[in-house]
Amino acid sequence: MSTPASPKRPESYYVVSNPKPGTASVRLSVLFSGHSQTKPGHRPGPKIVDYYLLHHIVSGKGVYTCHGRTYELGAGDSFLIEPGKLINYMADLEDPWHYRWIAFEGEEAATMLRDVGLSSEQPIVHTGKKRHIAVLFHQVQSAFQSRGPGSNLRANGCLQLLLAEYADALMPQQKSAPEQTSGGDQVVQQALNYLSAQYAEPITIELMAGALGYNRAYLSTLFKRHTGLTPVTFLLRLRLDKARHLLRERPELTVEQIASSVGFQDPLYFSKQFKRHYAIAPTDYRSSLFKR
Repeated sequence: MSTPASPKRPESYYVVSNPKPGTASVRLSVLFSGHSQTKPGHRPGPKIVDYYLLHHIVSGKGVYTCHGRTYELGAGDSFLIEPGKLINYMADLEDPWHYRWIAFEGEEAATMLRDVGLSSEQPIVHTGKKRHIAVLFHQVQSAFQSRGPGSNLRANGCLQLLLAEYADALMPQQKSAPEQTSGGDQVVQQALNYLSAQYAEPITIELMAGALGYNRAYLSTLFKRHTGLTPVTFLLRLRLDKARHLLRERPELTVEQIASSVGFQDPLYFSKQFKRHYAIAPTDYRSSLFKR
């Protein structure tokens, strides 16, 4: 018995451009978006483009050739076309693909794609049955169709959410086992980044451990092993160092205002800790800076 052929889908093509390209961010700008149900064997290439182009396959199959390599792709797969690179792609003869696309450019585009893990050497992302990938492509198209004042911002936001999904798909192992891959360096770097960004907030080590997804005791042990300090001591020193900078650079701020600005809720406790670490009270330290 022969296998029945896939039902033939009618060909379609639709594209919509950014209605306000003049107001688009030069750092990252979505140019246009669209979708197409291709005919069997449809082949737009070999060719080059002068912008970045992301395709996502909603259904059907096809092949993509880039950098001398050919990839067989199907529903749930996405592929990247980089500006100036000779590429070729063709719809399957029996089950031609239906895909969506986003074209974009900007100063930050190359860096963002590299951080995600996408390049001409790795142009493919397998996202499986995640329906919201196609939804993000559709939302870019809908934003441009609305022609509203926020359409460009919505399109850029959808693109960045899309790249975040691709990062999760391409690099899922980084979160699961950082201590095996880098001896704990990545865990500690995450903690350092967290403390450096949040030092002015009323954070605790328990809160940080929960936010990063690690056990408090494990995180504290690893942190001290790599830095020589406990997270509590590091946070205290960081806050005091920031306070000393403000005492020097912002003479219009009171000591109480500076204490609050670097995360100390109690100005008396701040003064006590400052004197203990620098052997001088905050007010005396500031006065010494302006003595002739």
